[in-house]
Amino acid sequence: MVRITRQTVASCVLGLTSLGSLPCFGQLPADDPKLNTPSQQKAPNAFAEGSPKPVLNWGKGDGKSYWLTAFDIITFDVLLNRVDRYFVDKDEYNVTLDSIRRNVGGKWVVDNDPFAINQFGHPYQGSMYHGFARSAGLDYWQASAATLLGSLFWELAGETTAPSINDQFTTGIGGSFLGEPLFRMASLLLESGTGRPGVLREIAAALISPSTGFNRAAYGDRFDGVFRSHAPAVYTRVQLGVNFDADVSSNVNSNRTVGGPVIPQSYRNGEGTADFTIAYGLPGKPDYRYDRPFDYFHFQFTASTANVFENVITRGLLLGEPYSAGANVRGVWGLYGSYDYISPQIFRVSTTAGGLGTTNQWWLSRTIALQSTALASLGYGSAGAVRGAGERDYHNGIAPQGLLTSRLILGDRLSIEATLRDYYVGSLASKDTSGEENILRAEIGLTGRIYNLHGLTLKYTMSRRDASYVETGNTRQRVGVFSLAYSFLGQTRFGAVDWRPKLGEP
Repeated sequence: MVRITRQTVASCVLGLTSLGSLPCFGQLPADDPKLNTPSQQKAPNAFAEGSPKPVLNWGKGDGKSYWLTAFDIITFDVLLNRVDRYFVDKDEYNVTLDSIRRNVGGKWVVDNDPFAINQFGHPYQGSMYHGFARSAGLDYWQASAATLLGSLFWELAGETTAPSINDQFTTGIGGSFLGEPLFRMASLLLESGTGRPGVLREIAAALISPSTGFNRAAYGDRFDGVFRSHAPAVYTRVQLGVNFDADVSSNVNSNRTVGGPVIPQSYRNGEGTADFTIAYGLPGKPDYRYDRPFDYFHFQFTASTANVFENVITRGLLLGEPYSAGANVRGVWGLYGSYDYISPQIFRVSTTAGGLGTTNQWWLSRTIALQSTALASLGYGSAGAVRGAGERDYHNGIAPQGLLTSRLILGDRLSIEATLRDYYVGSLASKDTSGEENILRAEIGLTGRIYNLHGLTLKYTMSRRDASYVETGNTRQRVGVFSLAYSFLGQTRFGAVDWRPKLGEP
């Protein structure tokens, strides 16, 4: 099996090398059988002579600063407030000492900002706080505390409006669940290759995690050390595709004779999509440990020509332990944190949650492997229809959710992936206690490797929304769409982690 090196991440994705060549995936072609020898699978020395000093114990010594973390976050909030005041809303961001005192002593509320602001803008803002802290040497939990405090500072002193409970949750917690994968991917890119990271790698890492890039550029060699990944098993995939043959339906049963809900059914067929997926720390690699939060994580980002950000999905292991079952099953289980943002044109859902789950790999034969994740979580979420920019188009509440996903790897030519997600946003802890939302999203896809790391993927995605409100009645919306995509694969075995089991032996 071909193992991906740490150099796989982001450099090829961001175009730092030609997709038609393979320098970023090792020195030999991906299909070369010589790569199956362990001696030739060693990752390059990322800290050769002339490289930055490795931070073997992250968060100790000169490469750690609480004060610079606080300075970064406060300065970022002040600058963001000034930009928003001049370009977004002069009154809402005209912060004074009176408005700060009013917010400190006032009541917290559930705000009604647009969906994209609350569910993507705030978590991304929180990811900036998290990146400032992590790149200044703080560990995950310290950085998470800094993210919560940064969000609190913004709620009290960044806006004149009343502080928002839901914003504190999505920024403070969702921001950490989003920020840690971004920091890890940026660090993995900086760690790849040999010698000191060059200008292109530094720029690419800053695009992935801007706050990490800022600290590395602004403070000289103070934070020049690179977070050590401990060489996880990594699988990446880039897809460029188009949706076709969309099937859209809606059933509205309104309780109102006048002013009932109007659900738009226009769906842009032929939608172009770009998708990046990374699985980091896949179970099965000998000697890899899960001692730190997010030593295993899965991250997916999908952009589209119809609505720009269609999916931003992360999940990571916060606390857990590896396990094995016989000779051919390796896995990890424990407490996961997740942030999901899904918007398939006519409705959307977003949640920040924590729950119990497992990720594992099972070798069914010498050439067939099954990778799976099961997760049951509880969090806070929002769901609703897309009715127009700026309108109140979603419902908040406590959100139980579940995930089942699997990838059947058939040798080095085919893989079949299936994913089922279910979200329920009820009336508990909701501003609107008269309704509920249930979102179901299912995907099944077949990927065939055509040549080397190049393949094609045929996928069917079905999304369904069932909503029930006392005032407006019941609504069911459904979108089913096929897609065909070119896939650039991180390795020829679709992410299979090969510990070379001998079937039937312990």
